[in-house]
Amino acid sequence: MSPYLVLGLIIAYFGMLVLVAWRTGGSQDNQSFFIAGRQAPWYLVAFGMIGASLSGVTFVSVPGAVGAATGNNGFSYFQLVLGYFVGYQVIIHGLLPLYYRLNLTSIYGYLRLRFGPSTHYTGAAFFILSRTIGSSFRLYLVSMILDQLVLGPLGLPFWLTVTVTVALIWLYTFRGGMKTIVITDTLQTMFLLLAVIFSVNAIAGELGWSWSDLWRSLIQGDLRTMPGPAASNPAGMGTPMSQIFFWDHSARNFWKMFLSGIFITVVMTGLDQDMMQKNLSCKSLNDARKNMFWFSIVLVLVNLLFLVLGYLLYAYVEAKGITLPAKADMLFPTLAFEHLPVVAGLTFIIGLIAAAYSTADSALAALTTSFCVDFLGFNESKGDVRTRKRVHLGMSLVLALQIILFHSLHNESLITQLFTVAGYTYGPLLGMFAFGLFSRRSVRDRWVPAMAVITPLLCYILKTNSARWLGGYEFGFELLILNGALNFAGLWLLSLPSTKPPHR
Repeated sequence: MSPYLVLGLIIAYFGMLVLVAWRTGGSQDNQSFFIAGRQAPWYLVAFGMIGASLSGVTFVSVPGAVGAATGNNGFSYFQLVLGYFVGYQVIIHGLLPLYYRLNLTSIYGYLRLRFGPSTHYTGAAFFILSRTIGSSFRLYLVSMILDQLVLGPLGLPFWLTVTVTVALIWLYTFRGGMKTIVITDTLQTMFLLLAVIFSVNAIAGELGWSWSDLWRSLIQGDLRTMPGPAASNPAGMGTPMSQIFFWDHSARNFWKMFLSGIFITVVMTGLDQDMMQKNLSCKSLNDARKNMFWFSIVLVLVNLLFLVLGYLLYAYVEAKGITLPAKADMLFPTLAFEHLPVVAGLTFIIGLIAAAYSTADSALAALTTSFCVDFLGFNESKGDVRTRKRVHLGMSLVLALQIILFHSLHNESLITQLFTVAGYTYGPLLGMFAFGLFSRRSVRDRWVPAMAVITPLLCYILKTNSARWLGGYEFGFELLILNGALNFAGLWLLSLPSTKPPHR
């Protein structure tokens, strides 16, 4: 596939987003930027949140993990997705009413009302730390794929690729913020879903399968039963590749993944300014609830579609006798660029950038909002627009510099650890919000930052040594629950009987 063709497609895609942004940006005031004037149609928010909740990492990692030889994962990821669905119901009935009743622009304002300024700043700082590292990591992985397969062959240096990419995201978000993102994320989600559906249909067609063939093979769950050339299981798996439920004692155990899915959703959606900012842009609490409910249903189906895509990718590898790439994450991009028809490769690029940049643009707006509201004291009507634009530009530069730093490290293990450590910072948020909601006690506010640092460090030490200390037990996603529980316990030690009713 010609790199020039792909580059032209990327330029046309961003050109469309910039045009939409300039046509829909309208007012550049803070209310429009932060929460779209609280006038966003709930159905657009719901649809756009699908793309924002996924990422370029999801686009390549979930399909690749289906048959990863080291994990024998099958469809086990779907157990986590079922937990996601339950977690969204907790947000609908527990957190959204709280945020709307307090009329919040940044959800971390609740921590100030409940505990005090130190807790407020701690919560907001942990979100900014987590989101900047997380967003940079996701964009880095996508940039690496584009650099290796498309832009590198054209002689474009990695730093230029990253700088231009982040600059384009800044360009179509700086005017309207959330008001623009509601529209652009709707378009990007549409492109993402069309890309996945087209890829499933194209690969099935290459294999000569009908939809009934695909369904029968998924039910049987072993590539040796698939239509076409006889083949052995490519991952050497002892379980069917489409198996969903696992009851062993590994990290893929149903209860581990299901319960972790619930808490991951509550924390990384319900306690995350990025995802909640979209919900707060709806006209009313009722609209926000409808948005979250329908979004949660569609997201379950979309994740199942990604798993089916992964199943088909491994079936294609077996049928064509293709050598698996060393890394499962490279399975989809390698097949799209080197083995499937050109149209499939172009579709992959559209889906990849739609998944990556619908996540990045909303993250950039949320980081700007949190810094302005939580640290500079802005609200919907108070705050200098020029200062907000400077913060928005500064956050863009931070993302670009972190991506370039990741590339310069040349150590994938270290980079992955940085991303993992950033995930630990959601545990204190879980503990702080849970303590506020389920306890009537107040806390010694000035000591909360120290506790928020101690508990993730304890969890990191425990995870590193768990196999040796706990008879071979290894922590998975459930570490988030332990992190939150430790922070809750720490806050209890710092607490005093309340003299006033808590904000709930």
